[in-house]
Amino acid sequence: MSNLTRADWEARAKALQIEGRAFIHGALCPAADGATFDCVSPVDGRFLTKVAACDAADAEKAVADARATFESGVWSQMAPAERKKIMVRFADLMDAHAEELALLETLDMGKPISDSLGVDVPGASRAIRWSGEAIDKIYDEVAATPHNELGLVTREPVGVVAAIVPWNFPMIMTAWKLGPALATGNSVIVKPSEKSPLTAIRMAQLALEAGIPAGVLNVLPGYGHTVGKALALHMDVDTLVFTGSTKIAKQLMIYAGESNMKRVWLEAGGKSANIVFADAPCLKDAAEAAAAAICFNQGEMCTAGSRLLVERSIKDQFMPMVVEAMQGWQAGHALDPATKVGALVDQGHLNTVLGFIEAGKADNADLLCGGAQTLQETGGVYVQPTLFDNAHNAMRIAQEEIFGPVLTVIPFDSTEEAIQIANDSIYGLAAAIWTSNLSKAHQTARALRVGSMWVNQYDGGDMTAPFGGYKQSGNGRDKSLHAFDKYTELKATWIKL
Repeated sequence: MSNLTRADWEARAKALQIEGRAFIHGALCPAADGATFDCVSPVDGRFLTKVAACDAADAEKAVADARATFESGVWSQMAPAERKKIMVRFADLMDAHAEELALLETLDMGKPISDSLGVDVPGASRAIRWSGEAIDKIYDEVAATPHNELGLVTREPVGVVAAIVPWNFPMIMTAWKLGPALATGNSVIVKPSEKSPLTAIRMAQLALEAGIPAGVLNVLPGYGHTVGKALALHMDVDTLVFTGSTKIAKQLMIYAGESNMKRVWLEAGGKSANIVFADAPCLKDAAEAAAAAICFNQGEMCTAGSRLLVERSIKDQFMPMVVEAMQGWQAGHALDPATKVGALVDQGHLNTVLGFIEAGKADNADLLCGGAQTLQETGGVYVQPTLFDNAHNAMRIAQEEIFGPVLTVIPFDSTEEAIQIANDSIYGLAAAIWTSNLSKAHQTARALRVGSMWVNQYDGGDMTAPFGGYKQSGNGRDKSLHAFDKYTELKATWIKL
């Protein structure tokens, strides 16, 4: 971990050369019509750079380039072992530029610099490296055939992949898509969020430096309703992968149906339940995890433990521990290495979070801490971590994804009631349970309709475990070898001998 101080980071921020142009066929370029938008930091309101506002013409150019590069075979037909070497070199370059990438991430979307440096950069490079190292260890299949026939099942890259990634974990989400998509030989066009485009552009430059051929990775910054829509409707995009809101995910499915029936893989919202039973092995640990589950990354996580379900018999004992744990997560200047809760991504999102807080008050949930904007003097966009007690599951704050550090506490009296409350959601991304009873842990985990299940912890797992959701949290999986299924087609070849 770096020993840099806030003053050091401030000095580096002033000297940082920030690139906002698109990246097509290995070169930085403006939008076709010259349009730009201002990139302003939520950390302190400073202007960062003008970013290319790409549109349909840029999508046409990038897709044509990606298709031509794919068909040339310069990457798609390269031996897997050679692709692996380049992918590992790409990951190494990300690590070598860790402080630069971390600073871009923090300035762009507001998360604490210690998280950008200690979580996001190593998490992103690990995803690239893991996928690269896996590709020459994935085997095709031979079917069980008669002696005079041979049946082969082979994987082939799908072709041109468009990846629309979110603003909350820009590097990690980009890497989760790029890792398996590039490793399997596809050409990829990344459309980063207009709220956080900077690290994707820099990653593309590093990929080129690592040896990934020009045209294999293009980056188109811009808005979802312009360039994002153009990619989703494009007749020559074979696969669309997306992480973001459920509302946009549904629209992308419509676009795919209106165009070429491109494969669409969607990781969308969540309203995860964190269930604490009376027989939890350590209530203090559960309380600290509950605070971290909603405060880390400012609560801007699809897996945020935003519903805390507490067994009523321990609630009076447990809630003071949660309040105390929440006090350890105070908002601070995002360039201060000691800060644990940084800025929200922009003023519009702050207004949304504050609107949910007012809704919680209007529904007569008990506000135990937080509930207001803070640090206005910085010029940044900060909110106090907020805790509502004695809520019920029909409230807006219990049903809708807030995407901020707002925790809703709901009591329950039985395992059956806890399961019913947890499953009473349109989402099914993640959940956690705290219990010392092994049978209860297994039975409850099986009953919860979610893609990620944690027991006596929150947000566990690594690159070896798949990530994705049930219900309106989406389809498909990132991470693990299962992610490679999204970027390959299966071909059956039957040969008469």
